[in-house]
Amino acid sequence: MAGCVSGLHLERAVYPATARVGVVDNYHGLRVADPYRWLEGLDSSATAQWVNAQNRLSLPYLKALPQRAWLQERLTQLYRYERYGVPRRVADRYFFVHNDGQQNQAALYVANSPTEAGRRLIDPDTIRGDATVSLGDYEPSPDGRLLAYSLSDAGSDWKSWYVREVDTGIDRPDVLRQTKFTQVSWAHDGSGFYYSSYPGGDEQLQPVIHFHRLGQTQDQDARIFAVTGNSTRVPDGRVSEDGRYLVITLDDGTVSNAVSVMTLDGSAQVTAVFAGGGGMQTYLGSRQGVGTELLFRTTAGAARGAVVAVDLGKPEASRLRVVVPEAADVLEQAALVGQRLYVTYLKDAHAQVRSVDVASGAALGDVPLPGLGTVTAFSGDGSSTEGYFGYTDFFTPTRIYQVNAADGALRLLRQPAIAADLAGYETEQVFYSSRDGTRVPMFLVHKRGLQRDGRNPVMLYGYGGFDISLTPSFAPATLAWLEMGGVYAVANLRGGGEYGAQWHLAGTRANKQNVFDDFIAAAEYLIDQHYTVPQRLVIRGGSNGGLLVGAVLTQRPELFGAALPDVGVLDMLRYHLASANARQWSDDYGLSDDAADFKAQWAYSPYHNASRHSCYPPTLVTTAAHDNRVVPWHSFKFTAALQAAQQCARPVLIRVETRAGHGAGKPTWMQVEQLADQWAFAAAALGMGGQH
Repeated sequence: MAGCVSGLHLERAVYPATARVGVVDNYHGLRVADPYRWLEGLDSSATAQWVNAQNRLSLPYLKALPQRAWLQERLTQLYRYERYGVPRRVADRYFFVHNDGQQNQAALYVANSPTEAGRRLIDPDTIRGDATVSLGDYEPSPDGRLLAYSLSDAGSDWKSWYVREVDTGIDRPDVLRQTKFTQVSWAHDGSGFYYSSYPGGDEQLQPVIHFHRLGQTQDQDARIFAVTGNSTRVPDGRVSEDGRYLVITLDDGTVSNAVSVMTLDGSAQVTAVFAGGGGMQTYLGSRQGVGTELLFRTTAGAARGAVVAVDLGKPEASRLRVVVPEAADVLEQAALVGQRLYVTYLKDAHAQVRSVDVASGAALGDVPLPGLGTVTAFSGDGSSTEGYFGYTDFFTPTRIYQVNAADGALRLLRQPAIAADLAGYETEQVFYSSRDGTRVPMFLVHKRGLQRDGRNPVMLYGYGGFDISLTPSFAPATLAWLEMGGVYAVANLRGGGEYGAQWHLAGTRANKQNVFDDFIAAAEYLIDQHYTVPQRLVIRGGSNGGLLVGAVLTQRPELFGAALPDVGVLDMLRYHLASANARQWSDDYGLSDDAADFKAQWAYSPYHNASRHSCYPPTLVTTAAHDNRVVPWHSFKFTAALQAAQQCARPVLIRVETRAGHGAGKPTWMQVEQLADQWAFAAAALGMGGQH
């Protein structure tokens, strides 16, 4: 192969030839060329040949990198630790996922107590030899005797649902297909469950809620609810704990949704509880023994979140009661456990948990957490005083805790160990000013006593979108980077949810450039404060974070030593045409059909700005052939444009995984392969030596 690994030089002539076509679109009077439109044909032989040619270039190149072999071995070792999911109690049984450290996919277990090893109920590792079938969601029946569960093939968002007898481990004949982004919710009598599906499996059509009665075929399922008067809302139903109501959430993006409630007494009466346009609502559960009161987390009139109770037995004007008012910190999630609400707040992007009395809203005390970290989930309901949650931070694999809502007691149930010495590392949180003066937090993870001599290799990670908060969590790959002598930085950009709805909106649509400015300012802070220099700074992000990396890469290429955009949204003018799901991203991105949105998108769209400069840092684009969330043609077109623009001997490569999707359900071996390639590429680009 032409070129050399050391210094990551690659002759331009080795890039596969990529045809250009004369496609030109007219956007509001501006003619925009799209020379690589043909790569959107994911099923075409020409696209397949292009992908194969790119992989024939990138895969041997990556495998030959100096740190690649060590990373493969070390990441494999680091992933061999025991992991537990948060248990769910249903009737007299406990369900939880568990990976013993040797499995590629976590298995589902059932036990008679939350501390027992339990019995393996579903093991995805045994379904296919390459472990590319994964467990999606699962939902036990109210009596705990049956389990509805979904499987995903090769990382696809499309899932198939099955029903298993818990005692025997045998699947019933029930099979549901054509489902995507849906959970199921059992009828109170266990006769079947509610679910949403796309008619005929066509995701361009609006999903409909159906009821599947056990023993029936899917084509016999009753049509329960369809949206009228709004072509973009997606309905999802959840049965209240007493079985009286189907709470229907009508999702329509990330800024606002609507909620209706259907009675399940035979009348099927539907009552609108929250109309659209008033913030986001999340159903939490129903209070036991008070009849008609339903609990919601809401941002309606509370940009940082609140908890309200809605009494359906009262007139509309007086049915809403504020249980937990908006506070200075962001109310991220809440869980009903007995007569307590356990409320998780974000304070400067790390978790705090407080408990309150659900009837009065009176504070009952804080739940002590071991550090600046993340509460991963909370399970429980109003019928039991048992609750469970997970905790993680940069140096803590997820621990499982039990809370007792009767007296507030806290008990540590699971504490996984990792085969590494973590004592030599620390986390610090810093704050820096963005371009417009906005104060932005950032976590820095590094060895103790780090010398700020301006020579440290730094990996800067970001996301900045969809009201999603980046909070501390454990990842074996981060530890491998630290062991190589690197610094790991996580910037909490606008567009996320770290400071509530206003923080999110400040990074959307016409304000999207704020996200990129925040990330650029993070890089400049790391340089100004002598943590590193541009040549030793690599940027990384996935999905919306892949857009982030692509945008700042094309705006400020001189600021970075390498770039790792993963499964990114990179063609902003056509992203919404890929699927109905993608069109729901318009709250964050806008639509090129709108002149104002187009103006903002055109200014930063990575694909359309890839020719802005003639020399970009070493770039490794990663995507997957079965990604039907952010379709891989985004990465194909961006790579083609960047390779054509690159006029210096720095590699622009793409690695296409052919048996994976957007990321969820990827087997451990495949995660290790991709991470070893990415980390080795970054290490070589930044001139990192051996591991420390």
